[in-house]
Amino acid sequence: MANTSQARKRVRQANKARQRNASQKTEFRSSIKKVLKSLAEKNSDQSKKDFIMATSIMDKLVTKGLIHKNKAARHKSRLNKQIKAIK
Repeated sequence: MANTSQARKRVRQANKARQRNASQKTEFRSSIKKVLKSLAEKNSDQSKKDFIMATSIMDKLVTKGLIHKNKAARHKSRLNKQIKAIK
């Protein structure tokens, strides 16, 4: 347990940040699943729209430092490759 007021505040801040980061990472994973679902349905138009949204989310997480830029690039590349394959 934190003893000083400064340490208690750091615990509060860390908890808020952890919850915020967890929800953003969940949104990231959900956006990828949404693209994969539209790919499974062979829906080219919907998969492109979902891909644009997922790309935006990934770029935001990279900017905030929650995921590495290479991880985002890898996901974008693989999803885009699958989108082009269904044409």
